[in-house]
Amino acid sequence: MEVSEREEVHELLHAQAHVWSHIFSFISSMSLKCAVQLGIPDIVHNHGHPIAFSDLITALPIASNKTACLRRLMRLLVHSGFFTTENNGVEECYMLTPSSRLLLKDKKMDLTPFLLMILDPLLQKPWQFLSDWFQEDEPIVAPFEMAHGMKLWNYASQYPKLNNFFNKAMASDAQFLMNIVVRECGSIFQGLESLVDVGGGTGMASRVIADAFPNVKCTVFDLPHVVKSSPTCSNVDFIGGDMFESIPPANAILLKILHDWSDEECVKILHRCKEAIPCREDGGKVIIVDIVVSNNNNNNKGDQMLTETQLLFDMLMMVLVVGKERDEREWGKIFMDAGFPHYKIMPVLGVRSVIELYP
Repeated sequence: MEVSEREEVHELLHAQAHVWSHIFSFISSMSLKCAVQLGIPDIVHNHGHPIAFSDLITALPIASNKTACLRRLMRLLVHSGFFTTENNGVEECYMLTPSSRLLLKDKKMDLTPFLLMILDPLLQKPWQFLSDWFQEDEPIVAPFEMAHGMKLWNYASQYPKLNNFFNKAMASDAQFLMNIVVRECGSIFQGLESLVDVGGGTGMASRVIADAFPNVKCTVFDLPHVVKSSPTCSNVDFIGGDMFESIPPANAILLKILHDWSDEECVKILHRCKEAIPCREDGGKVIIVDIVVSNNNNNNKGDQMLTETQLLFDMLMMVLVVGKERDEREWGKIFMDAGFPHYKIMPVLGVRSVIELYP
């Protein structure tokens, strides 16, 4: 076989592996979900030292004829970077990685509720309608509506299962995120007397801010049915309402929800924010925590992973709601259209950034 023919065959086989890896990528997600539902990260953590495979089998509530299958599951999760292994001279032992430590239940940095929400059949079903949605002329805003007959927010208000999933997922993400925001760029809250978290859900983000900055009066502003089911909190107030109508006044407005909305709706929300805050000279500002999509083509694997995650999140917004993730140019246009000529982007949160807006 000629060199050129061998190169062509190699290229074809590599292309096939690339296609297959994407076809099978859902298996990684579902295998991780399985591990979380079985409690494997917590069992490994609670063992206190590397856990032998035989001890893992004993600790897990699995059928005796599934032992070999568990070894195959763990092999994939090790390859995916969720566990590492060492050999004790007799058998393989498993340890957590930084990624699986984020899947320990009841910890401050627990992403398990977010994982269980995104991988629930309720939110997986809309993906089966994506190609149909692209060909649909009717004003259906997202594939979620095709799958379930109503928009995500209406569904959540009527069906407790999704509402519960959503609230727990957003609370876990807010706790994870805002603890890092307070630690890495807490100066954005210095000098504030009041802050309103628009779309703040159960108030986790506001609680983190209020605990770190007791002098800041924090208020959660969300839809009435969301506020009604929110837990009471001594240092956070809750107000129900419609952010498209008006927003309670404060020194600063916190927004973590703009990616859920169209450009036009974002401009409307920011108009209401501008009405609610004082001028810049008196300390008025809007704090946005959201994705700023990277436009670089860096070959660094870490940067590639962050960009890929941003693009995947953008597709998630397209499938579930009317929103999207934006690059800096797109954000800048929205800010200008809403009357905010001055902004500062701080890319300090990995996939996400902190943006300060000034009227």
